Amino acid sequence: DAFYASIEQRDRPELRGRPIAVGYDGPRGVVATASYEARPFGVRSAISSVLARRLCPDLIFVPARFDVYKAVSQQIRDIFHDYTELVEPLSLDEAFLDVSHLRSATLAAREIKDRICTETGLTASAGISVNKMLAKIASDYRKPDGLFVIPPDKIDTFVAELPVERFFGIGEVTAEKMHALGIRTGADLRQWDEAALVQRFGKAGHAYYGYARGVDEREVEPHRVRKSVGCESTFESDRVTLDEMSEELYALSARLCRRL
Repeated sequence: DAFYASIEQRDRPELRGRPIAVGYDGPRGVVATASYEARPFGVRSAISSVLARRLCPDLIFVPARFDVYKAVSQQIRDIFHDYTELVEPLSLDEAFLDVSHLRSATLAAREIKDRICTETGLTASAGISVNKMLAKIASDYRKPDGLFVIPPDKIDTFVAELPVERFFGIGEVTAEKMHALGIRTGADLRQWDEAALVQRFGKAGHAYYGYARGVDEREVEPHRVRKSVGCESTFESDRVTLDEMSEELYALSARLCRRL
């Protein structure tokens, strides 16, 4: 839950209970993560630091410590692997687990949450259901420190009432496009046939057709092939000449070579 910010509050008791943002507090800064105390003000990941400061004048900015976050992430992944080898990370703080071989996914999730709390001092939220799409939605449902189950006999009703922006893979722009077409819930989405959705939304329409029916055939993939590697920098001021840009590009290329 609010992974980077929670680690900072864990390691610095004076930050507990206070609105904090992990990121750079400057004109070009961006919020990486905000604590739950900051969120009622509208502070969230990916907004500019300037806007975050305007929304919450008492916001405390903390520089990111990615080496620490990666180490804690590895601790948590080690716990996951005690329950299944089928672990598909989505990011440092999120993963899909296939635990279909266990007697109870819910009991496993409770035990994993307890172990994360005991071994790392952090709370975690878990979503349990029959596929990745539904489990992802469920994991966001009771944060922080949540556990939510969507059992098979409740899928139809749950999906029908769900706002389309809560579906996995439907972002703000796509949701607005759907709203313009009168599609606001899973029930609305279910009224469209697959060909019409593909015509409106491209190949993603195939997935949306399934999602409206609670269907997601994707397997949990523990060994996905990396398709790209990159690196970037955000500058305090613009680089406007070719010489300046060439110098920065050279430095980025060198960093990228080291990563490769």
